[in-house]
Amino acid sequence: MQKWMMFGGFMAACLLGIFLLTFGLPEKTAPEQEEAFVIPEQPSDIGSAEAIYKNSCLGCHGTDMQGNMGPALNQVGSHMTKEEVYKRILNGGNGMPAFKEKLTKEEIANLSSWFAQMK
Repeated sequence: MQKWMMFGGFMAACLLGIFLLTFGLPEKTAPEQEEAFVIPEQPSDIGSAEAIYKNSCLGCHGTDMQGNMGPALNQVGSHMTKEEVYKRILNGGNGMPAFKEKLTKEEIANLSSWFAQMK
């Protein structure tokens, strides 16, 4: 009797598996692609970038970009691209707050260009 019950359970599991494979699995969807990312083009203004740094970044990254609460930025261009720096300033991440509400996109682009030159 126990063998018949096990066989019945096995058959029910097989039928359920066949049903799920035939009707129950969701369709594959294409992965979402990120929208095209464009940094506003503008000439780099070092004086303006330094002023923005003093007002917005100095407290966490130090007076000489040596790092404080935040990481050192004096060689950030050697391991991050201009686009990566822009996205990090814009959206924040890894403990850094987002600056999209505090700085204009042009200011962030200027900072990104300046930081990308730090190698």
